[in-house]
Amino acid sequence: MWQRLLMVGVLAGPACVSVAAAQDRAPRIELVGVVPKNSAEQFELAFWESIKDSNQASDYEAYLKQYPKGRFAALAQARLARLRAAQPQATAPKPPPPIVHEAAPKPPPPAKTTAPAPAATTAPAHTVAAGTDIKDCPACPTLVSIPGGTYTMGNNTSDPSEKPAHAVTVGPFAIGRYEVSVQEWNACAAAGACQKIAQRPDTSPTAPMRDVSWDDAQQYVKWLATSSGKPYRLPTEAEWERAARGGTATRYWWGEQMAQGKANCKECGKPWAEDAPANVGTFAANPYGVYDTSGGVWEWVADCWHNNYKGAPADGRAWDESDCRVRVIRGGSWREGAAYMVASTRFKYDASVRHSQNGFRVARSLK
Repeated sequence: MWQRLLMVGVLAGPACVSVAAAQDRAPRIELVGVVPKNSAEQFELAFWESIKDSNQASDYEAYLKQYPKGRFAALAQARLARLRAAQPQATAPKPPPPIVHEAAPKPPPPAKTTAPAPAATTAPAHTVAAGTDIKDCPACPTLVSIPGGTYTMGNNTSDPSEKPAHAVTVGPFAIGRYEVSVQEWNACAAAGACQKIAQRPDTSPTAPMRDVSWDDAQQYVKWLATSSGKPYRLPTEAEWERAARGGTATRYWWGEQMAQGKANCKECGKPWAEDAPANVGTFAANPYGVYDTSGGVWEWVADCWHNNYKGAPADGRAWDESDCRVRVIRGGSWREGAAYMVASTRFKYDASVRHSQNGFRVARSLK
């Protein structure tokens, strides 16, 4: 967990370093003790650790937007300058032509599993049984219905931001079986409702969509709501954890101990690659039939960030505030270690920040 990250001391050299010097020298870190993962210093360190070896200009742009005067700002500016110099400036893409009778992209195939996949349904939402596939429109992501009930959210033995563990009662809802994929996002972009966000040239259509902000995700769910006539939205944090736990009460949905091959993270076993997350559905689903809640990409949820759960709603609704700009992300990404894969792990970003490790999945109520 982040609280286990030991960080040190002070930057080597003077506080103001030149860009040229920053290109070849990272700040020196010396151990001075445990820094809580919900401290401002740890947020910045965790952000930098996740991008420090990146070759994507957007990662350093995101860091500088979040921390314009951060301790790694000079180094980020230097690396950004080098990446921009190495790659010619791309010309602005032309607006996509109007689409007439365009075939909707197929949903990503499910990972192999011993249990048969539930059949899709066209029944009214209030009659949908738990575990059933829901497909509201040709371009809509496949949803799975999650039963309502009471569960314990959070973790009293982990980071302070996950305390106190508390009972939450949620009503039945539906959530994406998978993280929103590149092809699903591109359908929205082709319709002119979402921004076209460049991905690596070799990106699979079934890779999880990333480099999206919370604000971007709002565009997507608004488009889905218009296309389907259903109230699409981001899941609340309580709904997300309910779905991620899969009806279990253990640290990970598969048990108390880390197990190889259960999630897409750098300590979780094959398949894993440093440069990009695995395609959605590569690993097995949890007991509710939800894929990739551990690893893959961090997932935006609806809630405003709070440093802990004191005063959190007990009914599963989003914990929101007016003019809130800092939002919650859940689940860890492929670039984190196994300790980040626990069901209670949470983090935050500004709603406008795009980061290469951040994506999302969608949800809607069942009423």
